Amino acid sequence: MNFELEGKKVSAQKSIATSSNLFPKIKQQPFFIPTRGMFIQTQDTPNPNSIKFLPGVQVLEKGHTMDFPNATTAYCSPLAKILFRVEGVKSVFFGSDYITITKADDDSEWMVLKPEIYATIMDFFASGLPILTDVKPTSDTQIHEDDNETVMMIKELLDSRIRPTVQEDGGDILFIGYDAGIVKLKLQGSCTSCPSSIVTLKSGVQNMLQFYIPEVIAVEQVEDEIEIRTKVEFEKFEKKLQENEEKKE
Repeated sequence: MNFELEGKKVSAQKSIATSSNLFPKIKQQPFFIPTRGMFIQTQDTPNPNSIKFLPGVQVLEKGHTMDFPNATTAYCSPLAKILFRVEGVKSVFFGSDYITITKADDDSEWMVLKPEIYATIMDFFASGLPILTDVKPTSDTQIHEDDNETVMMIKELLDSRIRPTVQEDGGDILFIGYDAGIVKLKLQGSCTSCPSSIVTLKSGVQNMLQFYIPEVIAVEQVEDEIEIRTKVEFEKFEKKLQENEEKKE
């Protein structure tokens, strides 16, 4: 991951990861729907369970994103709602010109999921329905009047150098807070369950922030309350299924 600020590039000598090891080259695969006049591309992400779908039309305004980690959070998006109806879809994420779909597990095959996702996206855009209702998407990190100099610099680096790179890979990284040298960030989209997400935070983002802001001691990944509750409930459900299977045996 190469980040630049005011013409300065962070070198390997500063131990900042490069795009070759954190963000490998990604492939784009076209999908034509000539009967409806729509052209959809897919783009791989560093997360093998996530794929970007590029419908060739605007999804959200530039720089904006919207994360739907589960079906419950999709109440405000007609598009996200119908995408969650596709069996095997775990989460949905909107960028300015793409939709990132994360599948539930390795048992869900992309070759099975893709055709239904293509059809769902195509039918939605043909319907003319709004993508979002009664909610605003996540925008670029805003600098507030009560932000101190360190927080302002963190937000500026995130918006200008870090978030665009992460968004290219189908996700986003949001500023949650800063306290006693610890920067709290939230990963979204393909980054949420990506095997390399911790490496991205520690070897990329943390080193980047520390290079420019000596006050930064570490970067910490946080989850919101809804995600934590959902994860706990899912773990309970899995445990119950396992116990039932053991009883049958």
